[in-house]
Amino acid sequence: MAQILSSGSAAPVLQADQPPDHFVRCDGVEFAGTHVLIDLWEASRLDDLPYMESVLRRAINTCGATLLHFHLHHFTPTGISGVAVLAESHISVHTWPERGFAAFDVFMCGDAKPELAVPIFENAFTAGRINYNTVRRGLVAEPSGT
Repeated sequence: MAQILSSGSAAPVLQADQPPDHFVRCDGVEFAGTHVLIDLWEASRLDDLPYMESVLRRAINTCGATLLHFHLHHFTPTGISGVAVLAESHISVHTWPERGFAAFDVFMCGDAKPELAVPIFENAFTAGRINYNTVRRGLVAEPSGT
């Protein structure tokens, strides 16, 4: 997992009188959210728009996220591209049914668990092969000297 911090940039510090910002605190690290990049290969049903929406809804519910808006587009002759906008961020998808390939981006902040989407997509689309990476976005740098 790559975590890149650029020198000279500082993350804002939440003051006691500020409302919660929904940053995640895990294993002593603070960050904006978790971004899971999922590639499915040898997958099926990648051109079925109603099925895609139902699988995305299942992933959203399982991850503990809140759906705000869906926009899915079916390409001619084949393929789907779309996004589920969430209170916690988003899930995006783009499919290449002719290659049995789908790319999903799942980014969530707060208490949501985006990693729970991985087995849902793998099983729903009966992927023969899956690759995924998890990135902590908005990593808050520790103060120097600690």
